Amino acid sequence: MTSCVLRVGTRSIALDAVERVDRMPASEGGIAARVAEERKLAGLTQQQLAQRSNVSTSLLRKVEQGTVPASPAFVSATARALGVGVAELLEQPYERTTRSEQRIHATIPPLRRELAAYTLPPDDVRPRSLDQLAAAVADASTLRHAVNLDQLGAELPGLLAELRAATYQHDGHNREAIYGLLAEAYAAAGQVAWKLGYTDLSSLTTERIEWAAARSGDELAAAAADFYRAGELISAAEWKGALRFLDDARHRISDRVHGDDEPGLAMHGVLHLKSGLAAARAGDAPTADAHLSEAHDTARWVRPGSDHYRLAFDRDSVNIWSVGLAVERCDGTEAVKRADGVTFGPTAPRERVGHHWIDLARGYLLHGDRDRSIATLQRAKATAPQQTRYHPMVHETIRTLARAQRKSDPIARLAAWAGVREA
Repeated sequence: MTSCVLRVGTRSIALDAVERVDRMPASEGGIAARVAEERKLAGLTQQQLAQRSNVSTSLLRKVEQGTVPASPAFVSATARALGVGVAELLEQPYERTTRSEQRIHATIPPLRRELAAYTLPPDDVRPRSLDQLAAAVADASTLRHAVNLDQLGAELPGLLAELRAATYQHDGHNREAIYGLLAEAYAAAGQVAWKLGYTDLSSLTTERIEWAAARSGDELAAAAADFYRAGELISAAEWKGALRFLDDARHRISDRVHGDDEPGLAMHGVLHLKSGLAAARAGDAPTADAHLSEAHDTARWVRPGSDHYRLAFDRDSVNIWSVGLAVERCDGTEAVKRADGVTFGPTAPRERVGHHWIDLARGYLLHGDRDRSIATLQRAKATAPQQTRYHPMVHETIRTLARAQRKSDPIARLAAWAGVREA
């Protein structure tokens, strides 16, 4: 079993003298090369960067060699220590090499323009009725759960413009309802931006979600916005801050956590799952498991297929997260154990199921079962191809597998399909 557990702590050691640049060659392409390049540009040795990132020197060395896959926690921690963006180490957004990819990425500029114009009254836009807009937003969320990024990205700018126009034509409760729909539509836009690797645009959508939710008069919409804000904190390696933030978010909706308020229970549960992610990224397994246990208990009171605020919280969701949290703390054996016997009902969103296969492929790799890792990546591809194609951890898993099995036809085909060069 390959270990990649982060060394947890807040103490970093400052060294006055910069030692010679390491001569150990970094593997070509991917995170391995980017970390090594940025480290050398900063004039840091592997030991110095490891200390600043609070990771082990052994882990850093193995990642740069390409023998151990970089986890999201490792990427966030080293990016923070190097003073660069996570997207820079991930080399996102990825290069477009086909017409299909060009079409998907062409949805980003109009989406960016609409997010910039969020407070302006649109010119010559006649919005549909409130019921029709609600149906259109629900359709957009369905596309989001299906990870149909090209169609969703093409439809969102016009839909957001209609919703923006509608806020100027309604008042009272109807206007608040439109702001709630805006928050949901902004969340869908954030998923397009995030999955395609536009992390700056994804961060902007989080601000828009918070802005719209605050005007919706809906405390659970505001809690959903807190869920996305916590994701920003976790991505920036602000794990302890995310845990405190999420504790406060749950406290603000504590009066909604009772048996006859399913939306409140679902929000309470999904916020616990996000806390579990923050703790897992910080290497705190007991805290991650405690939050996972709270989510398990809450899910007993939520119907299968629950999708309040499009966060899809139910027992299937908790089972998916349980595997992912084990992978996030780099315990592949535990991830494989948790995945045993996990099944999904017909209501499980393709987005979540696809993410499960992506996580489990990483788990098998950490567990040392490369063949099952490849087979599970293929299941992810079959379930949610666009999500799998652009997921940075898929690229990292493929690179690590390819370095160990250079003559493997299945991994070579996956690498070519995902656009992983110099694997």
